[in-house]
Amino acid sequence: MVPQQPALGRRTASVGAEIVAHFERQISSGELAPGARLPSERELALSLNVSRTSLREAMHELEVKNMVVRRPGRGTVVAEPGARATDLYERISAAERTLRDVAELRETIEPKFAELAAARITGATLLALETVLEKTRTPLSRAESIALDIEFHMLIAQASQNRLLVALGTLANEWTASTRALSHADSRARQLSHEGHQRIYLAVRERDPESARIAMLRHLSEVAELTRENHPSF
Repeated sequence: MVPQQPALGRRTASVGAEIVAHFERQISSGELAPGARLPSERELALSLNVSRTSLREAMHELEVKNMVVRRPGRGTVVAEPGARATDLYERISAAERTLRDVAELRETIEPKFAELAAARITGATLLALETVLEKTRTPLSRAESIALDIEFHMLIAQASQNRLLVALGTLANEWTASTRALSHADSRARQLSHEGHQRIYLAVRERDPESARIAMLRHLSEVAELTRENHPSF
């Protein structure tokens, strides 16, 4: 399937960066699943209304970020997020997947994502983050807010440019699905999520690793508090 055409032509980013941001968002949101094969270079260039040179540059950046794999005779496919993640998940008992465990997991890995993202993020990923933040400025349903929350955090993880950490981030998203619903329970919670993401984005955009780490820790602390408030057993 040919992806929908992105809104190209913004003055704040190159065409190549906008193409990368378009595909990063599709991959992080799950619209393009692991193993999905992209159309040919010619088809993509025509559908996106861009030059093949810009498209090649964008595909090269996506390949460097380990988001796609290009192989002669097979074309370009979306890379797998990480091997054996499902097996590891299935070995963890239900008792271990508590609110405390989820909070500790996220507080261990996600500040590092933010710290590395501030040092390594590309213009394309910044553009993709801006798009997510723009969507969360408006009132959303719980499901919409959760989907965009996951997309935001996966973009931050991808910006770390560390394949192992991205795989761990993907796994963490699977483990935290149920508790995320608690932290997006009402409009106040969803607004706090947006504000936390905005602080993280600003620190990353300023290329300030320490501020990005602190912003993520503050956000996760707020998320943990919201989760406790909305859990029926608390």
